[in-house]
Amino acid sequence: MSIVKINVLSVPAEQRETLEKRFSSRAGAVESSDGFEWFELLRPVEGTDQYLVYTRWRDEAAFQAWMEGPMKAAHQGGQGGPGGQGGERPRPAASASTLWSFEVVQQAAPKSA
Repeated sequence: MSIVKINVLSVPAEQRETLEKRFSSRAGAVESSDGFEWFELLRPVEGTDQYLVYTRWRDEAAFQAWMEGPMKAAHQGGQGGPGGQGGERPRPAASASTLWSFEVVQQAAPKSA
């Protein structure tokens, strides 16, 4: 079965719009990765400042390959990272981040009519 990774991002109210714009501008960045199955950005509704970034992967190896390749390059700013060419990286919108990992042991989909 698949694995799920949930990145829990603490985002101050004044940074919410920035975070959401950054995620919308990254559309397509993970979708073509081998082993990628699903992505959702979940906005908090009440009682917390934590966004959840939900991704589902075929297996841990697929997730790690994405982490070491496309994700690492994106978070280093591509060529704008240390030693590269380009502008300064923008300040992170989140004030903290925690990664939760789960194995899918059961799942269900809507029944067909």
